[in-house]
Amino acid sequence: MDEPSSFAESFDDPRITAQFCRRLPDTTGDLVLIGVVHDHPASVARVERVLEHVDPTTLALELPPIALPLYRVYGRTGDADESTASTPPRFGGEMSAAIRAAPDAEAVGIDAPNWSFLRRLVTRLVADRVSPATARGVLSSVGNATRDALTYRIAATLTHATSMTVVPGDTVEYDVDHGDSPDRQAAHERAHVASIQALLGSVDTGGTTLAYRDDTRERCMIERLEEIRSEPGAAVAVVGVDHLDRLATALAQ
Repeated sequence: MDEPSSFAESFDDPRITAQFCRRLPDTTGDLVLIGVVHDHPASVARVERVLEHVDPTTLALELPPIALPLYRVYGRTGDADESTASTPPRFGGEMSAAIRAAPDAEAVGIDAPNWSFLRRLVTRLVADRVSPATARGVLSSVGNATRDALTYRIAATLTHATSMTVVPGDTVEYDVDHGDSPDRQAAHERAHVASIQALLGSVDTGGTTLAYRDDTRERCMIERLEEIRSEPGAAVAVVGVDHLDRLATALAQ
C-alpha cells in the first residue's frame, strides 16, 4: 500500500493532508477515503478538490441510504447560478458538494440505519448479554436516528413535489467561511478536530450505548466499503474524520 501521505502530497493544498485523506490501492480499483468535518469549509473544499482529480465509479457517502435523495437535490441546487462552479451548494455541506463534483458516479449511502446495521446490532446485544437498561438505551438511540433519516426522506419528497427546498436540521457554522484562504481554513479545521479529539479522549465510552451503536456503524461501513472496492473501478468514500483511521486500518488489512 502507498505511504499514507503520498496521495495527499500530490495536491498542493493545505486542506488535503494524510490526516484527512487516504488512498488504498486494490487489485480491482483504488479506494480513496476522505475524512470530513460536517459543514466545514475546508472539508467541502477538500472533497471538491479530490474529486476534480479522481473520477470514481462509485461515490460512497456516510449517509443513510434513505437520506440520499435529499442530498442529490441539494447537489443540484444552484445549477442555474453562474457562480455555481466556485460556490458550494447552499445545503448539505460536503455530502452534496461531493454529489455535485462527481455527477457520473453512482452515489451510495453506507451509514446506518439500514437492515444490515440493525441485524448486526441486535446480534451483538444478545451475544454480549447486555443489561436491559443498556439495550433500551441503544435501541432508543437507533430509533432517534431512524426518525431523523425518515425526516430526510420526507424532505426530499416535499422538495421534489413543491417549489420549496426543505432543510431538516441545522447547518453548522464556524468562525471561517468559504471565502477565506486555504491556509486559514486548514488551520481552523485542524484546531477544531484537535479540540474535539481531546474532549472525546477524556471520556470513557467503553460499554456505553454510544460505543455499541458507533462500533456497529463502523463495522457495517467497513463491510459495505469492502463490497464496493471489490467491484471494478475507482471509488471515493466521504466519511467523518473520526471514523477515518479505523476504516483505513480495517480496509488495509
